Amino acid sequence: MTDPPKTRAPRRPTADDRYKWTALTNTTAAVFMSALDGSIVLIALPAIFRGVHLDPLAPGNIAYLLWMIMGYRLVQAVLVVTVGRLGDVYGRVRIYNSGFAVFTFASVLLSFDPFDGGHGAMWLIAWRLLQAVGGSMLTANSAAILTDAFPEEQRGFALGINQVAALGGMFIGLVAGGLLSAWDWRAVFWVNVPVGVFFTVWAYRTLRETAKRDGGRIDWWGNITFAVGLSASLIAITAGLQPYGGHTMGWTNPLVDVLIAGGLLLLAAFVVIENRVSAPMIQLSLFRQRAFTFGNLAGLAISIGRGGMQFVLIIWLQGIWLPLHGYDYGDTPLWAGIFMLPLTAGFLAAGPVSGYLSDRLGSRGLATGGAALFGASFLGLMCLPIDFSYWVFALLIALNGIASGMFASPNSSSIMGSVPPRLRGVASGMRATFQNSGTAVSIGVFFSLMIAGLARTLPASLTTGLQQQGVPAHLATQVAGLPPVSSLFAAQLGVNPIQHLLQPSGVLTHLTAAQQRTLTGSEFFPSLISGPFHSGLVVVFAFGAALAFLAAIASLLRGTGTRPTAKTPGPRKTAPGNALARPDKYADG
Repeated sequence: MTDPPKTRAPRRPTADDRYKWTALTNTTAAVFMSALDGSIVLIALPAIFRGVHLDPLAPGNIAYLLWMIMGYRLVQAVLVVTVGRLGDVYGRVRIYNSGFAVFTFASVLLSFDPFDGGHGAMWLIAWRLLQAVGGSMLTANSAAILTDAFPEEQRGFALGINQVAALGGMFIGLVAGGLLSAWDWRAVFWVNVPVGVFFTVWAYRTLRETAKRDGGRIDWWGNITFAVGLSASLIAITAGLQPYGGHTMGWTNPLVDVLIAGGLLLLAAFVVIENRVSAPMIQLSLFRQRAFTFGNLAGLAISIGRGGMQFVLIIWLQGIWLPLHGYDYGDTPLWAGIFMLPLTAGFLAAGPVSGYLSDRLGSRGLATGGAALFGASFLGLMCLPIDFSYWVFALLIALNGIASGMFASPNSSSIMGSVPPRLRGVASGMRATFQNSGTAVSIGVFFSLMIAGLARTLPASLTTGLQQQGVPAHLATQVAGLPPVSSLFAAQLGVNPIQHLLQPSGVLTHLTAAQQRTLTGSEFFPSLISGPFHSGLVVVFAFGAALAFLAAIASLLRGTGTRPTAKTPGPRKTAPGNALARPDKYADG
């Protein structure tokens, strides 16, 4: 008589199983909040400017607007590698938890502003910079914490969810900013406070160190040259967008030239230092890994294309398409966020799926296909007329979102899987630096291309159009002399620049009722700007497509890789300070 077959009892979740999902939930909330605050202000800027009583078209106020947009990105681009390295040395969870506390503290101070005008703007800019410090501590260590917590067969899925949350927060912030600012402009900062307090306490209570600390020293000279060099370069880009002297942009400003030259020299010095110190900030030997090098290059190219595209699409909707379709200027920021929802939906749908598939099919094919589709969506946008059919536009931006999702998760998994465990903090920071730097650079590049195109034809179009409606020649010339960047930002801030500029002169009261309705209506300015703007769009989208196809080539060159076998050789001996242990997993394509 044989014994009946034994039934296997279902396996109970282990402590490690529970911990990895806790780590995923907490870090996903962290990167979502950090990314959300990078974009939520973009849509909320009209309400913020009204709340602190700033004239968006005053020449000196352009700098406030640019720093509200760019300051957060700049700090994150500069700091993520440094705080990633600090995580390797002092503990990733410790730095991550401190980042949550800093982020929440800054959000509390941002949620009330005791000043008005320029002082009020400076208050917001200063505390957003501190908020970006906390956000950098979160984003730099979240991927490393997940890579430590998850086994390699689930790592792509976990990093995919995390990456989707980061980029999804950037897209969702566009809608959230419009909804919250319609209630109160301070609400865009209030929303972080209860969420931040809860997750800060939860992180301190549940997260634990699961990897050995590096125990090395901090490369202070490397940190200083990198931070100052990259800061100088990004500040120069921000200053280059502002008018200087009689020029529409500031690229002829000697200060911009000095900042760019000095920044590049310091970055060159940084590379020299990293090759000589015993405990470098960045392990340059990581770039010997094809998956790491080409994954980061592909990520940089996609980030440049995606960041600038977002701003251009918002201005296209707010400044031209929505007014032409009868939307009031004051309502265009909210509706622009709503009409961009297909972009967010496409990304949120594709991101988790591609992360799951990358664990089974490899990263190279998915990332390369995503980059190629990303470029194809740019070509499609190039072919749209300025007054497009919305459903065609929605389909193209949805494809763009799907492409971003296809690329982001596998690319992150490939990069993080190609480095040894002890360097995951700094590798995560380097990946985030490429991404954040690309976004900051893209704003400068895309806006410069757009402004250069507008400067050639917009003044003549405005002068002729105003004179045809009875505006005196001298006043028409004065209004048409407004810097193109001011016209773009006026549209982005929900302001009709023609009405705003003509009202102080009193000329509107001397015109006929029909002329007044034309000049102050929603179609006059969009009609004049649409031709020059479309010419700039073609150049911008062609540049974005070229970047995307370069990203596809770089992604393809990451190699097929090899998986480690059961018997792996010991670490190789290399030069001091750049010792690179054999990675626990090579990215598989």
